[in-house]
Amino acid sequence: MYICIYICCLFVFVLPESHQGVHERRLLEHLFNMNYSKLERPVVNESEPVDVRFGITLQQLIDVDEKNQVMNTNIWLQMTWKAYNLVWDPEDFGNVTTIRVPVHLVWVPDILMYNSASEGFDATFRTNVVISNDGSCLWVPPGMFKSTCAIDITWFPFDDQKCDLKFGSWTHTGQYLNLTEDNSDGGDISDFIRNGEWELIGVPVRRNVLEYECCPEVYIDVTFTIHIRRRTLYYGFNIILPCVLISSLSLLLFLLPPDAGEKISLGTTILLSLMVFLLLVAETMPPTSDAVPLIGIYFACIMIMCSLSVCFTVIVLNLHHRSPDTHHMPSWIKHCICGWLAWVLRMERPGGFVSRRVAMQRSRLNDVKLDSLDEKSRSLMANVLDMDDDLRMANGTATAMMSKVEENSTTSHNVNSVSMRYDIVCILKEIRKITAKFRRDEEENDSKNEWKFAAMVIDRACFVVCVLFTFGSTFAIMWSAPHLIA
Repeated sequence: MYICIYICCLFVFVLPESHQGVHERRLLEHLFNMNYSKLERPVVNESEPVDVRFGITLQQLIDVDEKNQVMNTNIWLQMTWKAYNLVWDPEDFGNVTTIRVPVHLVWVPDILMYNSASEGFDATFRTNVVISNDGSCLWVPPGMFKSTCAIDITWFPFDDQKCDLKFGSWTHTGQYLNLTEDNSDGGDISDFIRNGEWELIGVPVRRNVLEYECCPEVYIDVTFTIHIRRRTLYYGFNIILPCVLISSLSLLLFLLPPDAGEKISLGTTILLSLMVFLLLVAETMPPTSDAVPLIGIYFACIMIMCSLSVCFTVIVLNLHHRSPDTHHMPSWIKHCICGWLAWVLRMERPGGFVSRRVAMQRSRLNDVKLDSLDEKSRSLMANVLDMDDDLRMANGTATAMMSKVEENSTTSHNVNSVSMRYDIVCILKEIRKITAKFRRDEEENDSKNEWKFAAMVIDRACFVVCVLFTFGSTFAIMWSAPHLIA
């Protein structure tokens, strides 16, 4: 403790006084005397402009609001110029070569960002100005800039955005302030902090000399273009991949049997799922009609395909449940769908392909069999009746020799034979009814099978068309994107 006090006293009373603060004070008094005015442009000849070199250092890309078309950035501005009235000889002021003074004490160019979207318009922090002995002034004000940016959503989410930062003097024309770029290569991005959503491509710069309608003089501005590219990994896993999977599920709609009863509900569920993803994309996009995003076109194609698949499913179910009681199959369906289209799709009936001529021959054979069956039944009935007559004739002589009592029994036997004949006739009628019923059922089943086979052919054709449309649209849209991975 006592050693520290002794050392402090030694520095105060023994060591000589430091003259650095004194020299800077004398220098400030020399520069900022009564003759200096911060309203004066620092030029020797008033007819000449002040040469101001302007540059930026991009530190961070904070946010790009596509909905409001606004970009937030963290930027350091860099302005350099020479002031003839701020020059001194370092040897006269203790070799002081640079001083730092508050910005409100010296003249600074009134450079603002023209396309600012912040409430205060000027978002810079008023830092000190570094002045060198040769009159060079360096002013580096940092700021959080909010600028307008026209978002081009044509290739979303594989898009590149170019947002301009336009800087220029607000009141000085080109006659009084000559604004030039500090680096022709563009802004400094050596200290840029990596952004997870956007990849920085570059910050080129251009110098513009423009004439506005309000003023006859020319105004000079320096425009920096922040070229960024969207990273697609997030959108690929959260939007594109689920959309592709859902669109693939719509193909299963044609593989589901019509008797399952879930084809329409599955197609409607897939369509609603695509609508949910489309709403998620629409929430991030600006409400503009200038362009349609690429992913919006893809969603539209898939939704059209799903809507058509539901319509095709309704047609297939309608054909599948038709019967000859309500519909008669036209000849063009038999020839075009069950014949030609089935051959193109390499489809056969479950029991093997049967042509129309073979089917007619089989029907004719069935008619011949049924007619022969009727003839056999008629001959059977005749034989039964003949047998009954022969029996009765063979026993006639015996019955004639019988007594009168036996004649009564013969009469009862005749009654029994008549009743037997009636029973056989009734049985034959019932057999004919059953045969006709079987024939009608067989024809009805054949007609239903024809309708079901036509539904199967149309279902297979729709499946092929939807597969080609889904994969074709997917590859076409992905191939048209300027880049897939960033």
